[in-house]
Amino acid sequence: MLPAIKDYRELARRRLSRFAFDYLEGGAEDGRSMARNLASWGDVTFLPRTMVDVSQVDTRITLFGRQQAMPAFVGPTGLNGLYWPQAEQVLARAAHAAGLPFVMSTASTSLLEDVRAASPGDLWLQLYVQKDRRIAQSMMARAQAAGFSALMLTVDTMVHGKRDHDVRNGFRMPVPWTPRLLADLLSHPRWCLRMLRQGGSPQLVNLARSAGVESNIQKQAAAMSREMDMGLRWEDLAWVRRHWKGPVIVKGLLSADDARRALQAGADGIVVSNHGGRQLECAPAPMAQLPQIADAVHGKMHIFVDGGVRRGSDIAKARALGADAVLLGRAPLYGLAARGPQGVAEVLEILRTEFETTLRLLGAPQATSLNATFMQDH
Repeated sequence: MLPAIKDYRELARRRLSRFAFDYLEGGAEDGRSMARNLASWGDVTFLPRTMVDVSQVDTRITLFGRQQAMPAFVGPTGLNGLYWPQAEQVLARAAHAAGLPFVMSTASTSLLEDVRAASPGDLWLQLYVQKDRRIAQSMMARAQAAGFSALMLTVDTMVHGKRDHDVRNGFRMPVPWTPRLLADLLSHPRWCLRMLRQGGSPQLVNLARSAGVESNIQKQAAAMSREMDMGLRWEDLAWVRRHWKGPVIVKGLLSADDARRALQAGADGIVVSNHGGRQLECAPAPMAQLPQIADAVHGKMHIFVDGGVRRGSDIAKARALGADAVLLGRAPLYGLAARGPQGVAEVLEILRTEFETTLRLLGAPQATSLNATFMQDH
């Protein structure tokens, strides 16, 4: 096991082709939103309590009637087949082994039915709504039939943010063969061999099935690039409810006003998120927005937050400032790209161990006892 998440990031950087690592790591435009996300966790400081019995600590929480090992999810990320074969199955199994839910992306490279077959754990579906809503309806129906327990509706991707790194690398689906790409691939033979073993470039098979697209990467890419439903409104949560019977969480909010609208529209929860800094450049960091959003809707709906969780202490900070749990995006992918299934398990164990250590040093025997009194100036 490596010492910290940043060590898995560095190993992933060395082992992945450049275009694959840049897709994993890069933010929108000049990367200011992503940099702000990472810095925001360091801007928050603890105020520990002493002389508290922490010989036993309990990291567990309960959400939607289900107990989980700590306040975290393995969150939704797309095109994970770039990093390891059958990536979603690997992530789902690792999440279940760690006692955490796994949220599967619409842009996954595995079928949701295959992920369910690979893991008996708690699975959630992350959903994009395209202009042809029949695709989303099909995705919800399939996930419901496969026993997925919750839906995470992402609302901050009406269009894709401009990602300069992908433009520089000429990255798109299908991946174009260029001299620069060939040089990149030849310098990463182990990664190339893994990709060849899984049949070459990963495919958007999950979306393709619901869109009725055959097994052809060009047609799948065209399906993914279809126009998002830019007319989606709060009133459309009623349409989602007609097709989904479990909890509905709205992902991609950054203001207290939008959090109140989500509550009024009947959402069961929200994710305070700027899409990992990959959409709107110069968006505020979710962690910076969390306290005011928690004040606006605290106790009336579940609140989750993402955007640069790299330490177990980050999980404690989010929980203390009003979040029920955090979403882990890039961190498990660093483990996946660096060391495969073992790497994902190690990353989740590092975060759990660091979170437990933080609880002890804070004088907080239970994760559920964390609140703003453990934070300085909050």
